[in-house]
Amino acid sequence: MEYAALLMFVISASITPGPNNLMLMASGLNHGVKRSIGHLLGVDIGFTLMVVAVGLGMAGVFTAFPQLHDVLKVVGTLYLLWLAWQIGSAPVDGIKLKDRKPFSFMQAALFQWVNPKAWIMIVGAVATYTEAGSNYTWQVLQIALFFFVFGTPCTIVWLLFGTSLKRFINTPGNLRLFNISMALLLVASLLPGLLDLVMQR
Repeated sequence: MEYAALLMFVISASITPGPNNLMLMASGLNHGVKRSIGHLLGVDIGFTLMVVAVGLGMAGVFTAFPQLHDVLKVVGTLYLLWLAWQIGSAPVDGIKLKDRKPFSFMQAALFQWVNPKAWIMIVGAVATYTEAGSNYTWQVLQIALFFFVFGTPCTIVWLLFGTSLKRFINTPGNLRLFNISMALLLVASLLPGLLDLVMQR
């Protein structure tokens, strides 16, 4: 396995904007680090477990039944559009904001299965960095470990970045503008997957 190449792939894929990172940044700003820890752990642990599951079996299912992958794309896109609406319309009043709960660990972990970027990252990593004739299971576990060890700091950066923005976004109007911007970026992150789905048709 080309460890240096895998490391560069993991870091570049994990640090770039995507649904997980944008939602963590929004959570950091709206709820702070402490209340967003469950969300953060759900992303990092849930994604790692998904790498193992997909690498060791789920990918074969989608190869045999490619229409299931299309269904997942549609469901995931609709869910992300709903999340974008939730972020964009989030309350900006301090009292109401405290009543609004951030993603829990389980919600964030399960979200990975409808996250288009997560599927692209995993399938790309497994297809590119596993080698025939070697211990395939061990290779998949190594890829999962790389994502957990080197991908987690990338998600932490986004959470801390969102938290650090509090000093600048300190009025309800600015917070509303930030949430709407995050919602629009989340929608924009779906466009490549949507275009790919349309082109397939």
